[in-house]
Amino acid sequence: MVAHSLGVGVVGRSSRLAPTIFDMLILVSNDDGIHSAGIHVLADALRSIGDVYIIAPDRERNAASHALTLHKPLRLEQLGDKMYSVNGTPTDCINLAINGILSEKPDLVVSGINKGGNLGDDVTYSGTVSAAFEGTLLGIPSFAVSQVAEGDYKFETAAKVAVFLALQIKERLLPPGVLLNVNVPNLDIKEIKGIKMTRQGKRIYDENAIIEKVDPRGKKYYWIGGSRLSWEKTEDSDFSAIEEEKVSITPLRLDLTEYNALKTLQGWESVLAGKIRNIS
Repeated sequence: MVAHSLGVGVVGRSSRLAPTIFDMLILVSNDDGIHSAGIHVLADALRSIGDVYIIAPDRERNAASHALTLHKPLRLEQLGDKMYSVNGTPTDCINLAINGILSEKPDLVVSGINKGGNLGDDVTYSGTVSAAFEGTLLGIPSFAVSQVAEGDYKFETAAKVAVFLALQIKERLLPPGVLLNVNVPNLDIKEIKGIKMTRQGKRIYDENAIIEKVDPRGKKYYWIGGSRLSWEKTEDSDFSAIEEEKVSITPLRLDLTEYNALKTLQGWESVLAGKIRNIS
């Protein structure tokens, strides 16, 4: 299902029966890069329910957020059957795949498996979550999945959760404009204590998160995020679910409008308009 310009024959669904839940076209990406073990464990698991394409950054793009490359050309390299790397961000990969590479839209976008959690405020920085955002923007049901650990990742657990969730999404569908951010405890699947639908938690940032150093020439340089972070203790947050050894599933929406604040701020309209008129 890749364009002829890449030298790969186009396989369209016109020659097949209508897709079932076991016949899905699934696009997989991440921000850890094409060579990360997590993306391959995920893709292998998803192949049990569909036709999987991997289109991912050619290197680590952690904390790339929703960046889109506009000032240099993107280059695609085929590394294997239905597996491609892109010299760009996770958002580039999803946009390029859906709008330029695949001959038809995928049924599902799955981003991950991220090495480490994407909890609370992480979602604003995460390239993994942003790949799912981009898929949702382009009208494709999407979710991001992360393994909450700092090493010895049990990717097989998160991959199994991803398969179960993919089938649920195919059967039940997601609300328009909504994506899911999934965080999985670093346990064997039998040790997981349940699933919890959660809200986005809140990190507490260490004041010493910026580390200042001096290079051999006497010039200062900085590292961001050197300190361990904590979070606000709230019962229904993604952090609390992980503490309870449960899978956290947080629905996120594309519409970032804060509607309660909108109603309050509408009272500013006449005041600000008056100030503008007074200038003239």
